[in-house]
Amino acid sequence: MEKLLNELVERLKQAAGPNLLSVVLYGSAASKQFHPRHSDLNVLAVMSSLGASALDTLAPVASWWQKKGHPGPMVFTREELVRCSDMFAIELLDIKMTGRLLWGEEIFASLEVPMQLHRIQVEREIAQGLVKLRQHYLSAGGSGRAVRQLMLASVSTFAALFRHALLALGEPLIQDRLSGIDRLAALIGFDPGAFHTLLDLRAGRRGAGEIDWAATFAAYLAAIEHVAGEIDRRFAEAVKPAQA
Repeated sequence: MEKLLNELVERLKQAAGPNLLSVVLYGSAASKQFHPRHSDLNVLAVMSSLGASALDTLAPVASWWQKKGHPGPMVFTREELVRCSDMFAIELLDIKMTGRLLWGEEIFASLEVPMQLHRIQVEREIAQGLVKLRQHYLSAGGSGRAVRQLMLASVSTFAALFRHALLALGEPLIQDRLSGIDRLAALIGFDPGAFHTLLDLRAGRRGAGEIDWAATFAAYLAAIEHVAGEIDRRFAEAVKPAQA
């Protein structure tokens, strides 16, 4: 992993020259939750400018990186990061708190993320995730394999949102996925067992044949429904005094 990241940084530096300000690793690899079978190496590059010509210089590097099996680097200018901190509060706060500087300026340390908007985004994305989960379950048409893939594809996203729900509720941000899920479960009262099952499977600690997938989906859905409802109720109560 380190060799590949170093090569990416060198290719970005050669392609962008002085236009490149910073390269940051974020996501599971930066928070020590990386799993080769299920995780990507997510990288963000901060540039001085990002017009068409600047993008053209980066395109071959992005193509090479995607052929290695990872998403193309996200790119922002420094000014865009400041302007977008209200729209991407979850993502930028996660990078600020757990990201790893690979090269260049330490830009995120001084980035201010509005926590009120972070709370709104957490609530919205959990609710949207629940709606999409139900929609995709219906589209699966009863296929056990499709339902299994649906859960495995979504569990990391919900785990990250649950970690940020803790933060929005005034708790410390917990980097470990299972620890974060368990802490939220203890705080607001839901069964985290389905999340343990799915993350254990992803990590190779359990086999697919050992799992009752229908029961796991029912428990997974119930946990997410509970979190969405409880977060909505608690956040609504939190803003009542300000509106009075």
